[in-house]
Amino acid sequence: MSVKAKKSIKTSKQDTLFYAVIYAVILLILIILLWPLIFIVSSSLSSKEAVMAGRVFLLPVNFSLEGYKAVFQTNEVLIGFRNTVLYTLFGTMLNVALTLIAAYPLSRKDLPYRRMWSFIFTFTMIFSGGMIPTYMVVNKLGLMNSPLAMILPTAMSVYNLMIARTFMENSIPSELLEAARVDGCDDIAYFWKILLPLSKPVIAVITLYYAVAHWNSYFNAFLYITDAKLNPLQIVLRNILLANQIDTAMTTDFDTMTSKQGLADVLKYSLIVVSTLPVMIMYPFVQKYFTKGVMIGAVKG
Repeated sequence: MSVKAKKSIKTSKQDTLFYAVIYAVILLILIILLWPLIFIVSSSLSSKEAVMAGRVFLLPVNFSLEGYKAVFQTNEVLIGFRNTVLYTLFGTMLNVALTLIAAYPLSRKDLPYRRMWSFIFTFTMIFSGGMIPTYMVVNKLGLMNSPLAMILPTAMSVYNLMIARTFMENSIPSELLEAARVDGCDDIAYFWKILLPLSKPVIAVITLYYAVAHWNSYFNAFLYITDAKLNPLQIVLRNILLANQIDTAMTTDFDTMTSKQGLADVLKYSLIVVSTLPVMIMYPFVQKYFTKGVMIGAVKG
């Protein structure tokens, strides 16, 4: 049989129909997922009159940056960005360090009372002290209205701990530890020089999980932070949105009420873009790590 004959394999009508249906379903799902994002961006770049009239569907109408000007007209947004970056950077570093330090001994099968320690950690995922006891602890420790209040109460996630422990237990052969001991390597040297370099995939996964959680952190700041100079970005954007909302009972001028309502609508979409744009830019480059993290967490350990 010639090479040309081998390449001319015909696709049956059933296969062609199957592929057509699959592509149509994928295209439909893509449109459903992309349209809200495109609508939000287009609305944030449209005039307030077009947004109020509902004339924005796919592309911006009467291009305007009024919403973004309202967001960045004060230094509060820049301060919020700075605070969020610092909370995310230092908080993630502490999170990853504690998670790896706790995951390593739990991954060791020779750890005394290993099941008991694993149960204690897992128990906190189901039963926790709750909001009020946590608030009292933070207050007693003197962390109120402090940057540490945004970092220490969420110093470690047990879910991420289990992901790291499962990876170390199932992906790194125990024979490496035995070989390292033969060469005179103690547990600390093994952890730093062998285990951590081999754990780069799971380190990337938990780093991303922690970083996204810190970037979107809102509730802890709402509870523990009262100084405007320490507010993260999410609180700053919320305050801007509330400041631009109007009370119809307090406004009698229809033109003024319409103008403020239109600005509030545009501002809402602009705030969504400002708060999510950094994560949206980062996500395509790290998508494979999110996928790997889901697979790691799906393995029983």
